[in-house]
Amino acid sequence: MKPVLTDQERIHLDRRIAEAEKQTGAQIVLAVIERCDTYAELPWKGFALGAGAAGLAIALHDLLMPGWHSGFAVLFAVVSMLATGASCALLCIILPKFARYILDAHRAEVEVRQYAQSLFLSREVFATRGRTGVLLLVSMFERQVILLPDAGLARRLTQEAMRDIVAGVTAALAAGQVVRALEKGLEGLEKNLTATAAGESLENELPNIIVEEKGA
Repeated sequence: MKPVLTDQERIHLDRRIAEAEKQTGAQIVLAVIERCDTYAELPWKGFALGAGAAGLAIALHDLLMPGWHSGFAVLFAVVSMLATGASCALLCIILPKFARYILDAHRAEVEVRQYAQSLFLSREVFATRGRTGVLLLVSMFERQVILLPDAGLARRLTQEAMRDIVAGVTAALAAGQVVRALEKGLEGLEKNLTATAAGESLENELPNIIVEEKGA
């Protein structure tokens, strides 16, 4: 995976994580994932979309200009449908923005959440004495954001607060501002957790390194 963040941006975010942890009493893990699934069905969906669109265009042409068709015209129609379908399938592979356009939003959300849950376990975000770990994951391809707090923080974060944090991160991510998206997440956690941080341990129990993975 080509690094999304520069060395300078990582250093900046590492410092922001440390500051946010002191303010909130939480152990924060940030993750940037390229994509959370291969979505093997997307090229086939692209092919079907392209072939269907070409077939519709040919049918409309026949309705507007009816008449006898030669064997060459029929062959041209078949080749046009196959070529358009193949082109759309190829676009799904080489152009993420096009692939994302035909990706089912619910399927993307499920895959990103499953990836986040797996990462939560593999990175042992739960391994804090007060169960104060929290994972904020952004997925570049899906443009999805998942916030997973451990049990000790779940009592301090309302569902409404979590939705607001995710909304702010998602808006920045949609604009292609990855660093700003992660900063918005840290700001949201500070805003909602600082008031209830009294008595929480300030010991740094989890590494502040930003997780960057290619994913599926």
